[in-house]
Amino acid sequence: MKKVVVGLSGGVDSSTAAAILHHQGYEVIGLTLWLMKGKGQCCSEGMIDAAELCEQLGVPHQVVDIRDVFQTHIVDFLVTGYSAGITPLPCSQCNKTVKFGPMVQYAREQLGCDRIATGHYARISYDEATGRYQLLRAVDRNKDQSYFLYDLSQDLLAATIFPLGELEKTDTRRIATEYGLKTADKPESQDLCLVESNGSMRAFLDKYLAPKTGDIVDVTGKVLGQHDGVHHYTIGQRKGLGIAAAEPLYVIELDAENNKVVVGDRTKVTQPECTVNRVNWVSIAEPSTPIHAEVQIRYRSTATPVTVIPLENSRVRLVFDEPQISITPGQAAVWYDGEKVLGGGIIEQFS
Repeated sequence: MKKVVVGLSGGVDSSTAAAILHHQGYEVIGLTLWLMKGKGQCCSEGMIDAAELCEQLGVPHQVVDIRDVFQTHIVDFLVTGYSAGITPLPCSQCNKTVKFGPMVQYAREQLGCDRIATGHYARISYDEATGRYQLLRAVDRNKDQSYFLYDLSQDLLAATIFPLGELEKTDTRRIATEYGLKTADKPESQDLCLVESNGSMRAFLDKYLAPKTGDIVDVTGKVLGQHDGVHHYTIGQRKGLGIAAAEPLYVIELDAENNKVVVGDRTKVTQPECTVNRVNWVSIAEPSTPIHAEVQIRYRSTATPVTVIPLENSRVRLVFDEPQISITPGQAAVWYDGEKVLGGGIIEQFS
């Protein structure tokens, strides 16, 4: 019997992934990572739902306490980033460093198992010609999570199964109902676990960063208003600035050193290119010459044509066919060839 460790958050997606594999004949071991205290899809009531699912399936359930890892790699990472005037993306960092990596290590070292599975909406294939595992978009494009998974290594992709990759979300709910899973009608998680547990990103950050009043200025340095901390703003933000102007204004710079939020019109927040660091080439080896692809600079943004120019030290320059609005340092840029994830990294700066 094939053995697989399934990451369980207590939600319908991971529950259904475990049930599917169990009914396919896998020897399933449920594993819940204890990430933080308090309310959140991966903790508290999620642990209880995950335990009850495993009891229903008749499979073992284990909980691994990695709160210290989550604190260091996600909480501290976010607080440091926001305080420096960038908008970090925690999910891709969490997937590689906190979830998939520790899960594979625990499965191999403690459970004698080489495969893990999660409820992510994405697909993995193997290219015989190149000898590389490929990360592909999910069939359900509305639920596709490949954007958050670009940083997975070849070793992690080789060890991972995505049972929901070929399913629509409605199919997941239907299968959960057919299997009689308690989580079949459980509400969808709508936001980051840290946001859900704290009520908002502002509330989360306010636990770690004290208010610090400063000026909101235009590109000439004219003071237009006041802010209570640069960490409460993000590049491209238009709403909630608390200033009046004849035309819509956007945040175009967060000057953390001088405690200023700089705003400008739409032309000032639209850029023709940007640089990206910490690049991971996923489905293909790193190219030596520029390639043309489609890129997403935010999770819900439309993929847009781009030229990817390799640079030294795991960096690339992205030159957009058409200038893009609200390019945000700290967020991920992920480039695709159709449904195939070619690579991705963290936006460093824009021109």
